[in-house]
Amino acid sequence: MRLFFKEYSLLIVVQAVQMLVILSLFWLDGYRDIHLFFYATFLNFFFLGCYLTYYYLSRKKLYQRLNQPLESLDDSFQKTDDAPISIAFAQVLRNQYMLFQSQLEMVEKEQDEHRKFMDQWVHQMKTPLSVIELTARNLDEPESSSIREETERMKTGLNTVLYMARLRRIEQDFHIRAVNLSKLVDDVNGENKRLFIRNKVYPKLEEEKEGILVATDEKWLFFILSQLINNAVKYSSETSNQIIISIYERGKEAVLEVKDFGIGIPEVDKRRIFDPFYTGENGRKFRESTGMGLYLTKETLNILGHRIEMESEVGKGTTIFIIFSETQNLTNLVRKV
Repeated sequence: MRLFFKEYSLLIVVQAVQMLVILSLFWLDGYRDIHLFFYATFLNFFFLGCYLTYYYLSRKKLYQRLNQPLESLDDSFQKTDDAPISIAFAQVLRNQYMLFQSQLEMVEKEQDEHRKFMDQWVHQMKTPLSVIELTARNLDEPESSSIREETERMKTGLNTVLYMARLRRIEQDFHIRAVNLSKLVDDVNGENKRLFIRNKVYPKLEEEKEGILVATDEKWLFFILSQLINNAVKYSSETSNQIIISIYERGKEAVLEVKDFGIGIPEVDKRRIFDPFYTGENGRKFRESTGMGLYLTKETLNILGHRIEMESEVGKGTTIFIIFSETQNLTNLVRKV
């Protein structure tokens, strides 16, 4: 109703001014029958009111539709009424919907081609890196260690690019199954042993009990844990020689905890550490930071249905918690059975 009055407010004003001008002409010409003036004014606005009432009722559905946001794109095909303006409006929406769909399909096709290209490129780059790494083993120290250190950094960067490209299609790329957290931690530590040796920071695994299982995707959780361990080692290499990885149950939830004793996260950065490309104060000190590791971690955990929490204090270290809900903690489920 408000939209209708906004549209026809000018017409009502014009009618009122027009009626006033006509009556003024009769008054100046000496015809001053007040009763006739009121009667003429009544008739003018009566017919105007009848017209506006009919017009509103015949297009009521159209105005209601204009005042209500679309809940889905399929609502573009809703039929309102048979008024010409309603038919034209519905046609515009249909044309817009078809244009949007065609552009969306084109963008999705381009993204899919880009993702495939990135997958292929990353795998192609890993092959020469492996050759370089094997060649470096035959060199003398410290050249051999230096080259392998750089190849490890490149591999880490390539994996980040690969998982970033896959993130948009993660639903097609993950497989949920029972994962033993202790075994996963051992695999990640084995993969990063040169990182520990190079930075002289070593992991310590603390288990509340053995055999805690969770329902998740092993490949993506492996990548997430690797990101967290890399961050823990990088930001504690100058202040501590140890990080602690803990696995335990908290109520009906399973928790995987990565704790370091490094420089910590400044208070001003805590709210934004999961934003893409945000490096913060620590990232400016450590030039290798891209600001994508924690972003990918949080986005992936959200899709997998896990939670992530963080505690940090400057100068004392940072603790990251990955929390698996009751339905994902298979140890509790097995115990119940």
